[in-house]
Amino acid sequence: MKVLITGGAGFIGSHLSERLIAEGHSVTVLDDLSTGRTENLAGLSGHNRFRFHEGTILDPALVGTLTDEADMIIHLAAAVGVKLIMEEPSRSILTNVGGTETVLKAALKDLKPVFVASTSEVYGKATKFPFGEDDDLTIGATKNLRWSYACAKTLDEFLALAYVREADLPATVLRFFNTTGPRQTGSYGMVLPNFVQAALEGRPLLVHGTGEQSRCFGHVADAVEAMVRLMATPAARGEVFNVGNDEEVTIRALAEQVVAATGSPSEIRLVPYETVYPAGFEDMARRLPDVSKLERATGFRPRRPLSEIIADIVAEKRSEMAA
Repeated sequence: MKVLITGGAGFIGSHLSERLIAEGHSVTVLDDLSTGRTENLAGLSGHNRFRFHEGTILDPALVGTLTDEADMIIHLAAAVGVKLIMEEPSRSILTNVGGTETVLKAALKDLKPVFVASTSEVYGKATKFPFGEDDDLTIGATKNLRWSYACAKTLDEFLALAYVREADLPATVLRFFNTTGPRQTGSYGMVLPNFVQAALEGRPLLVHGTGEQSRCFGHVADAVEAMVRLMATPAARGEVFNVGNDEEVTIRALAEQVVAATGSPSEIRLVPYETVYPAGFEDMARRLPDVSKLERATGFRPRRPLSEIIADIVAEKRSEMAA
């Protein structure tokens, strides 16, 4: 099978590319390298079933050409990361909505199967736990620009599902929950790589707010496994799936685990949100996915423990520092 992956030089996309090539598929990656890195794809360089195109999902002609050549599209390209969203909210909105529109319209031509990456952010401030795919979404006020990303990805979902209904486009929506692991950069506010890097350098681990907010962290290998299984599941078309681990941890406890795993002398320091983010930031107390729908559809449920995720990131960072 020929697979087009937008954002394939990114964290999740590069791991998925390697998995698909290993299984005998052909992969074409489209990435503008705004957040992705060619280094992530170094292991595939020169492979006869792999191609890389530097370009943007906002280019209809390029996206159309690459889609015509593919059997399936995995749309991962997006402006992501809380830091980037808060600093450049208009870029996040225009890239996410406009880019997804371009990809979906290209897929419509021959009704190519397309998987659209969404996010746990769409659940907003919902207080019913765990989050189910059919639950109501509760988004904050527009003055709080944190929610611009959630709204953009919600529009992505609406558009994909509209084409499912109107044109029988075989589209599937994937709501990722805090996927992490090797190759994830801390440059855009990703908490676990930042914690590990700080611990290894002996710097304070900066925990925002009280540290009692909780999240669920999933290993990128589990996310890729879920995606590969959904790609092979025709019944997944037209559906929305949570993709994540449901092992919950507070951010302070996460920092404590990182310090213990690295043997670091680093202190854990609480910092107010207003000293980190510009006006318009708002956080959520919990994010907990219900992944039973994914398990029913594929027979797979992400289960890699947080200790394994931390160990993998620590090993990668130590290797980079020793190089």
